[in-house]
Amino acid sequence: MTSSNPVLKNSTFQNVGELTGSRMTVQGAAMKTLALLFLVLCAGSYTWSMVSRGDNAGPWILGGIVGGLISCLATVFKPHWSPISAPIYALFQGLVMGGISAYFQKLYPGIVLNAVGLTLGVLLIMLASYQLGWLKATPGFVRGVMCATAAIALFYLASFVLRLFGVQMSMLHDGGLLSIGISLVVVGVAALNLIMDFAVIEQGAEQGSPLYMEWYAAFGLLVTLLWLYVELLRLLSKFQKR
Repeated sequence: MTSSNPVLKNSTFQNVGELTGSRMTVQGAAMKTLALLFLVLCAGSYTWSMVSRGDNAGPWILGGIVGGLISCLATVFKPHWSPISAPIYALFQGLVMGGISAYFQKLYPGIVLNAVGLTLGVLLIMLASYQLGWLKATPGFVRGVMCATAAIALFYLASFVLRLFGVQMSMLHDGGLLSIGISLVVVGVAALNLIMDFAVIEQGAEQGSPLYMEWYAAFGLLVTLLWLYVELLRLLSKFQKR
């Protein structure tokens, strides 16, 4: 079982060294995820308030991006650091999410609450679908979602490179039907990644991974949830443009 989430892969749970002491559980990983989301909210409220007041939150957002990347890499390469590095990552990402959210809120009042509600709704629907067996992380499902995720990553990378040369891909940003369709596909792929994340976490618990891997599992799930949230913000903003 593999996942297209670059930080949450089954191989991570298989290479955690000697298993001693307490083991991770799915319930423990869920509680750690809630804790990380709370930290994102706390840090996000700071940059949110700065943007809302008209203050320059740019340095804080940039610091969140850099700090988030460093703490992300530290967590990926040193999973046993995750009880410390995962909360740090959540705080840094909170600074970024708060700034982004406040920016969208200024442009489209009420959009953030809608995006948060949709993110939670998608999470619950995907969790219920996984628990009830409606969606299963079969080999074919995994291959399809991984290919779709990789295609999206390459598409975004190409857009970023072209922008550096002054070429704008309006289909990614305007409120046209094609742009909305692309966002719907991306949101759908992000949601399906949750199914693979659930499966990997469950297998990690079944293998009796160390207790600290609960934090790593929560960190991996947080990465997908934040991606989903940002994509929902972008999708809702496109509807507002129409």
